[in-house]
Amino acid sequence: MPSPREQAVRRPDPAAPVRPRRRWLRRLLWLPVLLPLLMLAQVLPLRWLDPPTSMFMLIRQVEGLGEEGFELRQEWRDLEDIAACLPISVVAAEDQAFPTHSGFDFAAIEKALDRNARGGRVRGASTISQQVAKNLYLWGGGGYFRKAVEAGYTVLIEATWTKRRILEVYVNIAEFGDGVYGAEAAAQAFFRKPASALTGAECARLAAVLPNPKKYSAASPGPYVRQRAAWIQRQVRQLGGPAYLDAPR
Repeated sequence: MPSPREQAVRRPDPAAPVRPRRRWLRRLLWLPVLLPLLMLAQVLPLRWLDPPTSMFMLIRQVEGLGEEGFELRQEWRDLEDIAACLPISVVAAEDQAFPTHSGFDFAAIEKALDRNARGGRVRGASTISQQVAKNLYLWGGGGYFRKAVEAGYTVLIEATWTKRRILEVYVNIAEFGDGVYGAEAAAQAFFRKPASALTGAECARLAAVLPNPKKYSAASPGPYVRQRAAWIQRQVRQLGGPAYLDAPR
């Protein structure tokens, strides 16, 4: 039988396993501070620097490695080098409250939830700011985690970028056709002209395919794209044209 001294030597130190746990606990407590700082470090520079690519483009590039003849096309153009009809067309089509909201259109979210609950066609309510956050930094699909991260990026984008910058990034990274990203690549691919020379009808057709650019074609529009493009042009007129984006709020 071991002596009391031997028992004392063999008895594990009750404080030993606690220290690693405390270390991990401290690290976990720092996460709510470190994650927003990491996201801010990704978002803030792009207020001035043009992103060379986006997460959606990178994913499509990887997918295209096994597709013969696939070529991803994208050329950055500053907003002043893009026809003024395109930004107002995408706002009319995707997010008419864009100049006034702070990243989230809660009225549109409520309408979408109500429509979906009544069994209508499932419809989202993502703003242009949310789409920029998703396209730049995240991936497609749903899930609460992805939507939560998207919301965090959206808040930071709205807090640090101007509305003009958000629109400029959006029209340069949005997918207008399979592997065709941004206004310049779309204008060249579908209309054989620079983005600065797009007409109002062409801008409306590009905006009309945004819900599903792999299904719909701006170059050879079917009935849906033609009808939606006509509706977008009417909305642009009702909003007051490009001046709608510059009006003081």
